[in-house]
Amino acid sequence: MNYSLKSEPSPPAAMECTISTTTYPDTTTPDTFPNFTVEQVASVCDSLETSGDIDRLSRFLWSLPLTRMEEFNKNERILRSRAVVSFHRQEYRELYSIIENWRFTRESHEKLQVLWNEAHYNEAEKLRGRALGAVDKYRVRKKFPLPQTIWDGKIQNHCFKEKSRAILKEWYSKNPYPSPHTKRELATTAGLTATQVSNWFKNRRQRDRASKSKNILQIASSSSPRRGAGLSSPPPPSITAARVSPYTASYSSHMSSHVTSTTHGLLAPSILTHSPYAAGFMTYAATGHPEAV
Repeated sequence: MNYSLKSEPSPPAAMECTISTTTYPDTTTPDTFPNFTVEQVASVCDSLETSGDIDRLSRFLWSLPLTRMEEFNKNERILRSRAVVSFHRQEYRELYSIIENWRFTRESHEKLQVLWNEAHYNEAEKLRGRALGAVDKYRVRKKFPLPQTIWDGKIQNHCFKEKSRAILKEWYSKNPYPSPHTKRELATTAGLTATQVSNWFKNRRQRDRASKSKNILQIASSSSPRRGAGLSSPPPPSITAARVSPYTASYSSHMSSHVTSTTHGLLAPSILTHSPYAAGFMTYAATGHPEAV
Protein backbone atom coordinates (compact mmCIF):
# COMPACT_ATOMS: atom_id res chain seq x y z
CA MET A 1 0.00 0.00 0.00
CA ASN A 2 2.78 2.38 0.86
CA TYR A 3 4.51 1.57 -2.42
CA SER A 4 1.42 2.37 -4.50
CA LEU A 5 0.98 5.78 -2.89
CA LYS A 6 4.56 6.78 -3.67
CA SER A 7 4.39 5.64 -7.26
CA GLU A 8 1.49 7.98 -8.20
CA PRO A 9 2.24 11.45 -6.83
CA SER A 10 0.44 14.55 -8.15
CA PRO A 11 2.22 16.29 -11.03
CA PRO A 12 4.32 19.13 -9.59
CA ALA A 13 3.91 21.24 -12.68
CA ALA A 14 0.16 21.42 -12.29
CA MET A 15 0.50 22.47 -8.66
CA GLU A 16 2.93 25.25 -9.55
CA CYS A 17 0.64 26.53 -12.26
CA THR A 18 -2.29 26.72 -9.87
CA ILE A 19 -0.25 28.53 -7.24
CA SER A 20 1.17 31.08 -9.66
CA THR A 21 -2.24 31.93 -11.02
CA THR A 22 -3.62 32.54 -7.56
CA THR A 23 -0.66 34.38 -6.08
CA TYR A 24 0.37 36.60 -9.04
CA PRO A 25 -2.69 38.07 -10.76
CA ASP A 26 -2.19 39.91 -14.05
CA THR A 27 -2.43 43.62 -13.21
CA THR A 28 -2.72 44.60 -16.86
CA THR A 29 -6.07 42.94 -17.46
CA PRO A 30 -9.18 45.14 -17.83
CA ASP A 31 -10.57 43.62 -14.61
CA THR A 32 -8.20 45.84 -12.60
CA PHE A 33 -10.18 48.94 -13.71
CA PRO A 34 -12.53 50.05 -10.92
CA ASN A 35 -15.93 48.52 -11.36
CA PHE A 36 -17.58 51.81 -12.28
CA THR A 37 -21.05 51.89 -13.69
CA VAL A 38 -21.75 53.71 -16.95
CA GLU A 39 -23.33 56.60 -15.06
CA GLN A 40 -20.30 56.95 -12.83
CA VAL A 41 -17.98 57.07 -15.84
CA ALA A 42 -20.25 59.66 -17.47
CA SER A 43 -20.19 61.79 -14.30
CA VAL A 44 -16.39 61.76 -14.24
CA CYS A 45 -16.35 62.79 -17.91
CA ASP A 46 -18.75 65.66 -17.21
CA SER A 47 -16.65 66.90 -14.31
CA LEU A 48 -13.37 66.86 -16.25
CA GLU A 49 -14.97 68.37 -19.35
CA THR A 50 -16.53 71.23 -17.37
CA SER A 51 -13.24 71.99 -15.59
CA GLY A 52 -11.46 72.18 -18.96
CA ASP A 53 -8.83 69.63 -17.95
CA ILE A 54 -8.67 67.94 -21.34
CA ASP A 55 -5.43 66.08 -20.57
CA ARG A 56 -6.91 64.28 -17.57
CA LEU A 57 -10.10 63.63 -19.50
CA SER A 58 -8.07 62.09 -22.31
CA ARG A 59 -6.13 59.85 -19.91
CA PHE A 60 -9.32 58.77 -18.18
CA LEU A 61 -11.00 57.78 -21.44
CA TRP A 62 -7.85 55.97 -22.51
CA SER A 63 -7.92 53.89 -19.30
CA LEU A 64 -11.42 52.52 -19.92
CA PRO A 65 -11.37 48.75 -20.55
CA LEU A 66 -11.84 47.75 -24.14
CA THR A 67 -14.16 44.94 -23.14
CA ARG A 68 -16.74 47.52 -22.01
CA MET A 69 -16.32 50.10 -24.77
CA GLU A 70 -19.49 48.99 -26.54
CA GLU A 71 -21.37 49.63 -23.31
CA PHE A 72 -19.73 53.03 -22.75
CA ASN A 73 -20.29 54.17 -26.34
CA LYS A 74 -24.03 54.02 -25.82
CA ASN A 75 -23.88 56.93 -23.38
CA GLU A 76 -24.19 60.41 -24.89
CA ARG A 77 -22.09 62.20 -22.27
CA ILE A 78 -19.17 59.81 -22.74
CA LEU A 79 -19.40 60.20 -26.51
CA ARG A 80 -19.46 63.98 -26.18
CA SER A 81 -16.32 63.85 -24.04
CA ARG A 82 -14.66 61.67 -26.65
CA ALA A 83 -15.57 64.27 -29.29
CA VAL A 84 -14.03 67.07 -27.18
CA VAL A 85 -10.81 65.10 -26.74
CA SER A 86 -10.65 64.30 -30.46
CA PHE A 87 -11.02 67.99 -31.31
CA HIS A 88 -8.24 69.12 -28.96
CA ARG A 89 -5.95 66.38 -30.27
CA GLN A 90 -6.78 67.48 -33.85
CA GLU A 91 -8.12 64.04 -34.68
CA TYR A 92 -10.86 65.51 -36.82
CA ARG A 93 -11.81 62.29 -38.63
CA GLU A 94 -12.57 60.66 -35.29
CA LEU A 95 -14.58 63.75 -34.28
CA TYR A 96 -16.67 63.65 -37.47
CA SER A 97 -17.30 59.93 -37.06
CA ILE A 98 -18.56 60.35 -33.48
CA ILE A 99 -20.88 63.23 -34.42
CA GLU A 100 -22.30 61.64 -37.54
CA ASN A 101 -23.03 58.24 -36.02
CA TRP A 102 -24.95 59.25 -32.89
CA ARG A 103 -28.08 61.36 -32.62
CA PHE A 104 -27.37 63.77 -29.77
CA THR A 105 -29.95 65.60 -27.71
CA ARG A 106 -30.37 69.38 -27.74
CA GLU A 107 -28.26 69.79 -24.61
CA SER A 108 -25.18 68.75 -26.60
CA HIS A 109 -26.01 70.51 -29.88
CA GLU A 110 -24.41 73.90 -29.23
CA LYS A 111 -21.04 72.56 -28.09
CA LEU A 112 -20.81 69.95 -30.85
CA GLN A 113 -21.86 72.48 -33.50
CA VAL A 114 -18.96 74.72 -32.46
CA LEU A 115 -16.56 71.76 -32.58
CA TRP A 116 -17.83 70.73 -36.03
CA ASN A 117 -17.41 74.20 -37.54
CA GLU A 118 -14.09 74.97 -35.83
CA ALA A 119 -12.61 71.66 -36.98
CA HIS A 120 -13.48 72.45 -40.60
CA TYR A 121 -12.16 76.02 -40.19
CA ASN A 122 -8.83 74.67 -38.89
CA GLU A 123 -8.54 72.21 -41.78
CA ALA A 124 -9.29 74.96 -44.31
CA GLU A 125 -6.72 77.31 -42.73
CA LYS A 126 -4.08 74.60 -42.79
CA LEU A 127 -4.86 73.85 -46.43
CA ARG A 128 -4.78 77.50 -47.54
CA GLY A 129 -1.94 78.57 -45.28
CA ARG A 130 -3.72 81.65 -43.94
CA ALA A 131 -6.42 82.71 -41.53
CA LEU A 132 -10.02 82.64 -42.73
CA GLY A 133 -12.18 85.72 -43.00
CA ALA A 134 -15.92 85.96 -42.50
CA VAL A 135 -16.65 85.15 -46.15
CA ASP A 136 -14.27 82.18 -46.10
CA LYS A 137 -15.95 80.76 -43.01
CA TYR A 138 -19.36 81.22 -44.60
CA ARG A 139 -18.22 79.20 -47.61
CA VAL A 140 -16.82 76.48 -45.36
CA ARG A 141 -20.15 76.23 -43.53
CA LYS A 142 -21.99 75.98 -46.84
CA LYS A 143 -19.63 73.24 -48.01
CA PHE A 144 -19.82 71.29 -44.73
CA PRO A 145 -23.31 71.83 -43.28
CA LEU A 146 -24.20 70.60 -39.83
CA PRO A 147 -25.34 66.97 -39.79
CA GLN A 148 -28.84 66.18 -38.61
CA THR A 149 -27.42 64.45 -35.53
CA ILE A 150 -26.48 67.79 -33.93
CA TRP A 151 -28.96 70.13 -35.63
CA ASP A 152 -32.69 70.44 -35.10
CA GLY A 153 -33.34 72.28 -38.37
CA LYS A 154 -33.34 75.81 -36.97
CA ILE A 155 -31.44 78.44 -38.93
CA GLN A 156 -28.40 79.57 -36.99
CA ASN A 157 -27.41 83.19 -36.55
CA HIS A 158 -23.61 83.42 -36.51
CA CYS A 159 -23.67 87.12 -35.61
CA PHE A 160 -23.36 88.08 -31.96
CA LYS A 161 -25.98 90.12 -30.21
CA GLU A 162 -25.25 93.81 -29.79
CA LYS A 163 -24.94 93.40 -26.02
CA SER A 164 -22.38 90.59 -26.37
CA ARG A 165 -20.44 92.53 -28.99
CA ALA A 166 -20.35 95.63 -26.77
CA ILE A 167 -18.87 93.61 -23.90
CA LEU A 168 -16.14 92.20 -26.13
CA LYS A 169 -15.38 95.59 -27.69
CA GLU A 170 -15.04 97.23 -24.28
CA TRP A 171 -12.53 94.63 -23.14
CA TYR A 172 -10.69 94.73 -26.49
CA SER A 173 -10.03 98.45 -26.04
CA LYS A 174 -8.28 97.62 -22.76
CA ASN A 175 -6.44 94.45 -23.72
CA PRO A 176 -6.58 92.80 -27.18
CA TYR A 177 -4.88 89.67 -25.78
CA PRO A 178 -7.01 88.35 -22.88
CA SER A 179 -5.88 85.33 -20.89
CA PRO A 180 -7.75 81.99 -21.07
CA HIS A 181 -9.27 82.69 -17.65
CA THR A 182 -10.50 86.10 -18.83
CA LYS A 183 -11.96 84.55 -21.98
CA ARG A 184 -14.03 82.13 -19.91
CA GLU A 185 -15.29 85.00 -17.75
CA LEU A 186 -16.19 87.05 -20.83
CA ALA A 187 -17.97 84.04 -22.32
CA THR A 188 -20.10 83.68 -19.20
CA THR A 189 -20.89 87.40 -19.13
CA ALA A 190 -21.68 87.69 -22.85
CA GLY A 191 -23.59 84.42 -23.09
CA LEU A 192 -21.09 82.88 -25.51
CA THR A 193 -18.69 79.97 -25.50
CA ALA A 194 -14.99 80.37 -24.75
CA THR A 195 -14.20 79.30 -28.32
CA GLN A 196 -16.45 82.01 -29.76
CA VAL A 197 -14.79 84.65 -27.58
CA SER A 198 -11.33 83.47 -28.59
CA ASN A 199 -12.23 83.54 -32.29
CA TRP A 200 -13.78 87.01 -31.98
CA PHE A 201 -10.57 88.47 -30.50
CA LYS A 202 -8.44 86.72 -33.12
CA ASN A 203 -10.56 88.00 -36.03
CA ARG A 204 -10.69 91.52 -34.57
CA ARG A 205 -6.90 91.68 -34.30
CA GLN A 206 -6.56 90.51 -37.90
CA ARG A 207 -8.99 93.18 -39.14
CA ASP A 208 -7.13 95.90 -37.26
CA ARG A 209 -3.78 94.82 -38.70
CA ALA A 210 -5.21 94.76 -42.22
CA SER A 211 -6.74 98.22 -41.75
CA LYS A 212 -3.45 99.69 -40.52
CA SER A 213 -1.53 98.22 -43.46
CA LYS A 214 -4.07 99.67 -45.90
CA ASN A 215 -3.80 103.14 -44.35
CA ILE A 216 -0.01 103.06 -44.52
CA LEU A 217 -0.11 102.19 -48.23
CA GLN A 218 -2.59 104.99 -48.95
CA ILE A 219 -0.46 107.57 -47.13
CA ALA A 220 2.67 106.42 -48.95
CA SER A 221 0.99 106.57 -52.37
CA SER A 222 -0.49 110.04 -51.74
CA SER A 223 2.81 111.53 -50.49
CA SER A 224 4.96 110.26 -53.39
CA PRO A 225 4.97 112.42 -56.59
CA ARG A 226 3.27 111.04 -59.62
CA ARG A 227 5.46 109.56 -62.26
CA GLY A 228 6.27 112.11 -64.95
CA ALA A 229 4.25 114.86 -63.26
CA GLY A 230 5.08 118.37 -64.63
CA LEU A 231 7.02 117.01 -67.62
CA SER A 232 5.81 117.42 -71.16
CA SER A 233 6.26 114.31 -73.20
CA PRO A 234 7.01 114.65 -76.88
CA PRO A 235 4.13 113.80 -79.19
CA PRO A 236 4.23 110.28 -80.57
CA PRO A 237 5.66 109.99 -84.05
CA SER A 238 3.13 109.79 -86.83
CA ILE A 239 2.46 106.22 -87.82
CA THR A 240 1.57 107.30 -91.34
CA ALA A 241 4.79 109.26 -91.77
CA ALA A 242 6.89 106.36 -90.56
CA ARG A 243 5.41 104.03 -93.20
CA VAL A 244 5.57 106.40 -96.18
CA SER A 245 8.26 105.50 -98.67
CA PRO A 246 10.31 108.14 -100.50
CA TYR A 247 8.53 107.29 -103.74
CA THR A 248 5.10 107.86 -102.19
CA ALA A 249 6.30 111.10 -100.57
CA SER A 250 7.45 112.48 -103.92
CA TYR A 251 4.17 111.45 -105.49
CA SER A 252 2.18 113.16 -102.71
CA SER A 253 4.08 116.43 -103.15
CA HIS A 254 3.48 116.27 -106.91
CA MET A 255 -0.25 115.48 -106.59
CA SER A 256 -0.88 118.24 -104.06
CA SER A 257 -0.22 120.82 -106.78
CA HIS A 258 -3.09 119.42 -108.88
CA VAL A 259 -5.75 119.56 -106.16
CA THR A 260 -8.22 122.34 -106.91
CA SER A 261 -10.90 123.95 -104.84
CA THR A 262 -13.65 122.79 -107.21
CA THR A 263 -12.99 119.13 -106.50
CA HIS A 264 -12.97 119.69 -102.71
CA GLY A 265 -9.70 117.88 -102.27
CA LEU A 266 -10.44 115.04 -104.75
CA LEU A 267 -8.05 114.28 -107.62
CA ALA A 268 -9.20 114.96 -111.12
CA PRO A 269 -9.66 111.85 -113.31
CA SER A 270 -7.29 113.26 -115.91
CA ILE A 271 -4.47 113.38 -113.44
CA LEU A 272 -4.96 109.76 -112.45
CA THR A 273 -5.03 108.73 -116.05
CA HIS A 274 -2.18 110.73 -117.60
CA SER A 275 0.26 111.34 -114.77
CA PRO A 276 3.25 108.96 -114.68
CA TYR A 277 3.36 109.30 -110.91
CA ALA A 278 -0.25 108.18 -110.73
CA ALA A 279 0.49 105.06 -112.72
CA GLY A 280 3.36 104.22 -110.43
CA PHE A 281 1.22 104.82 -107.33
CA MET A 282 -1.56 102.59 -108.65
CA THR A 283 0.95 99.77 -109.13
CA TYR A 284 2.30 100.31 -105.60
CA ALA A 285 -1.16 100.30 -104.09
CA ALA A 286 -2.11 97.03 -105.85
CA THR A 287 1.09 95.05 -105.29
CA GLY A 288 2.85 96.78 -102.43
CA HIS A 289 6.05 97.11 -104.52
CA PRO A 290 6.92 100.38 -106.29
CA GLU A 291 7.92 100.08 -109.93
CA ALA A 292 10.00 102.52 -111.88
CA VAL A 293 8.14 104.41 -114.60
